[in-house]
This record gives sequence, structure tokens and C-alpha cells, in this order.
Amino acid sequence: MSVESLERYLPKNTLPYLKNWFSDYYIHIKITKNRNSKLGDYRKLPDHSHEITINSTLAPQLFFFVLTHELAHLIAFEKYGRRISPHGNEWKQTFKIMLLESLEIYEETLRPIIIQFSKSPRANFMASPDLVKYFHIENHDEDDLSFIEEIQRGEIFIYRNEKYVLEGLIKKNYLCKNLATGRKYSFRPLARVKKCS
Repeated sequence: MSVESLERYLPKNTLPYLKNWFSDYYIHIKITKNRNSKLGDYRKLPDHSHEITINSTLAPQLFFFVLTHELAHLIAFEKYGRRISPHGNEWKQTFKIMLLESLEIYEETLRPIIIQFSKSPRANFMASPDLVKYFHIENHDEDDLSFIEEIQRGEIFIYRNEKYVLEGLIKKNYLCKNLATGRKYSFRPLARVKKCS
């Protein structure tokens, strides 16, 4: 897929950045169906070309963010060698530079979140609550789900068609009891649940 054919998935004015980042490499970009386990990935192929896959369902700014993340892998490996850790310091520094270089691509409300994230980029998008919240707000305006961290102690909510009551915190996670079975479960703060009215 050519850089130009990516345009429909991306925010405006991204092509100059991509052409600059892509210029020295032969890259296959595959647009995939939605994958719950990941937003994108990178690998070097046996013929020494590169393959990046990205979910087709991502909002344009998130698509660009994920593409930047995966390109940072490619550039870091090519610059520092294949022995570096995939999400080690070399990748973090490369990703940081790329994010700040392309900051103007992102909407003004997203820029402070990108700047904060770039101070110490995380391997997993889901590890950044501000980014996750931003893109859920953008993409789920009409749904009736809440983050579990918005639920109060003692409140009942529904998760995967089962009712739970929030009992309290265990470190950063939320201890909840399944009302049907009485079993207790730990929920991450960004789990999306439906409040019971």
C-alpha cells in the first residue's frame, strides 16, 4: 500500500511526515479488521523489507498515533540494531521525537496528552489512561458505558451481562463482587461497564 493510499485513514497533512519517515525503507502496510488484542504491529520480513499492520477501525488521529508507534520500532531497530529491547530506551526516544515532531497533526485538545505521554512512552496504548479516555470520548459519544473508576463504592454495575457491586480498591485495581456467584474479581480502572440505574 502506498503512502498516498493511506490518506483516507489519516488526519490531514500527515503525508510529509510519513514520506520523511518512510523514505529510506521498503514497507508493506496492511490494513486489517478490528483486533481486540492489538491496534497494530511491526515485523521485519525475511527479504529485509518491513511489514506494519494497523486496524482499519481506528479514528484518524489514533491511526496516525499507532502508525507512528510502529514506525518507531522500525526506525529504532534499523538505527540501533536488532538486539535492542522492542520497547526499550532506544524505541522510547525514537517514538518521543516522532510524536513531538508531528504534534501539529493532532487536535489542540489532544496535544497536551501527547506531550505528557511523550515524556515516557508506554508500550501499550491501554497503559495511558488519558489517551484511552480521549479516544473513547471521541468514539463512544452515544454509548452508555462508564469507566469503572467512575463508579462509586457500593454501586452496582453490569459487565458482560453480569451484575457486580464495587467493594473497594486493591492497589490500582477495583475489587468487585459478582452478585450471582458471590465470587470476587479485580477490575482495571479503564474497564468499561454499564451503571445500573
